[in-house]
Amino acid sequence: MKLWKKEVTLDKLIEEFTVGNDRTIDLHIAKYDVIASKAHAKMLAHVHLITDDEANQLITELDLLLVRIEKNDFVIEKEFEDIHSKIEYELVQKLGAVGKKIHTARSRNDQVLVALQLYYKHELKLIIQKTEQLFESLLQLADQYKNCFLPGYTHLQIAMPSSFGLWFSSYAESLIDDVELILASLKVVDQNPLGSAAGYGSSFPIDRSFTTEKLDFATLKYNVVAAQMSRGKNERILMSALGNLANTLSKFAMDICLYMSQNFDFISFPDELTTGSSIMPHKKNPDVFELIRGKCNQIQTKQHEMLLLTNNLPSGYHRDYQLLKENTINGIEQLKTVLDIFEYSIKQIKVKEISPDNKCYQDLFTVDAINNLVVEGIPFRDAYQTISEQVARSVFNPNTEKKHTHIGSIHHLGLDKIRNKWSITIGLLNH
Repeated sequence: MKLWKKEVTLDKLIEEFTVGNDRTIDLHIAKYDVIASKAHAKMLAHVHLITDDEANQLITELDLLLVRIEKNDFVIEKEFEDIHSKIEYELVQKLGAVGKKIHTARSRNDQVLVALQLYYKHELKLIIQKTEQLFESLLQLADQYKNCFLPGYTHLQIAMPSSFGLWFSSYAESLIDDVELILASLKVVDQNPLGSAAGYGSSFPIDRSFTTEKLDFATLKYNVVAAQMSRGKNERILMSALGNLANTLSKFAMDICLYMSQNFDFISFPDELTTGSSIMPHKKNPDVFELIRGKCNQIQTKQHEMLLLTNNLPSGYHRDYQLLKENTINGIEQLKTVLDIFEYSIKQIKVKEISPDNKCYQDLFTVDAINNLVVEGIPFRDAYQTISEQVARSVFNPNTEKKHTHIGSIHHLGLDKIRNKWSITIGLLNH
């Protein structure tokens, strides 16, 4: 069944090509198409395009479909083009002529848009919740290991002393920036497109404010052409925001892979979280974090794909937009999985004791040595030159007591401030 079906039978090869993977990917938005259809039926009754009894019949059957969808007892068979044609078929089978009235004053264009935007709203909030779980785990680790020395690096060269607490909390605070962008994308998709029809509105006396309220959108997309132009723009903005979160997770995963290597040997994980080699019995490979890194890089590519798919398209609907749906949904689902496995794994990290007295780390304290001379009254440039000459002659030897004093000075990580910063950001979502 096709919502646009005419007398001519579509060529089978063309049909398979144009339908693509919609039957599979549409199961992700099936629930939201039903929810939007219920609101649409109520609105049609509200403006007297159908009777209250007809609306109630439609809503009853839609509720039954919703139960099947939530029980995973719902299939889009091959004879259907997508979720929208399947749902309308089910309504017509049960209600006859009443079922055929559900499509009054809407097009598949705004039907797809509203289902996707409801899905995006739900999934973005879920991603924020999962990010919050990771955030809390990182702050707990930061507090637990705030006194544990960690060498700092720039250019992969020994730089300055740091701590594991500083490392964990740095990624926690970075997540706040990522959530800020997700909240911005959430605001963009929180606009009701239903009623824009094929992009030029409807001559029926519909009430778009009614469906905006029923579907819990913050506002509606007033201009019907702008509503259709949001297809593609929503996906670009959304995947850009999620790409930033993926970038943070990818960088963190890379740190973990580096710190697990024998050359660094700063951290480890239980054997159950690592893999081995078919010929090297000593190997404990960080496959989980390597895959997280790879998957996060895949997610970051999707924003560029969305840009290329939609760049320079004129206003109005184009079938190119169908290609946005699958990869956007796949990116969202993949990011949720990554967040779950990252949070599960990072809680099991084993931090190793690293001695700041190890000779290979003595140059970490050159800046402290310079600062100590400055405190004694020596100009900074002269102090810098003095320590630089000691390093060049391999005679620099930092004071052991001063080393431990510096490490103690970075233990105040401001964890409460970071947690408060998160609360303020999340407050925007609740508001």
